[in-house]
Amino acid sequence: MTFLKLSRFSRSVTALLASFAAILAAGFLASAAAQTREASFAPQTSIDSGADYKLGSGDKVRITVFNQRELTDVYQVDGLGRIAFPLIGQIEAGGLTPKQLEARLVHALSPDYVKNPHVSVVVLTARPFYILGEVTKPGSYPYVSGMTVLTAAAQAGGFTYRADEDSFDLERAGPNGGKKKIEAKPDTPVEPGDIIKVNERFF
Repeated sequence: MTFLKLSRFSRSVTALLASFAAILAAGFLASAAAQTREASFAPQTSIDSGADYKLGSGDKVRITVFNQRELTDVYQVDGLGRIAFPLIGQIEAGGLTPKQLEARLVHALSPDYVKNPHVSVVVLTARPFYILGEVTKPGSYPYVSGMTVLTAAAQAGGFTYRADEDSFDLERAGPNGGKKKIEAKPDTPVEPGDIIKVNERFF
């Protein structure tokens, strides 16, 4: 009789412990799921693009439509200067500042898709710059806010012995998709997408 009571007691304790473990596991999984959801919408580091920064192909932007999680995401400007956006499809972004893109999105979303939408656009990754000519490692490099021609050359491994360290040609995107050429100096600011040529010096 005593053995039977002990056996029942043991089964009761085992069942209680199993229930407790299940509750703990469920709580842990719920917490992990919540953290995952929060992480997916956590702020990402943005670049200091400035109010006059013009978006172009290759830029990545975080677009936040407040209270609309299904629309809030990271988007990339494609080779045609467009962004594929839910509900409204392709929207022109190339040549616009982040503020201008915000206004365009608000106009496209309201009133058919979102009532009184509030939109924020932040540049996360700017398109690279290119440096050619008399540098050690010509090529494309990530844009860094506040760059000058001199710091761009340093990022490309520095000047070669043939370089004219005061003579640079800079090509920059102009209005309506055109290009403009600038005679640059070492302290000339660099913008994303710029093509810098370090000229050879004449002996």
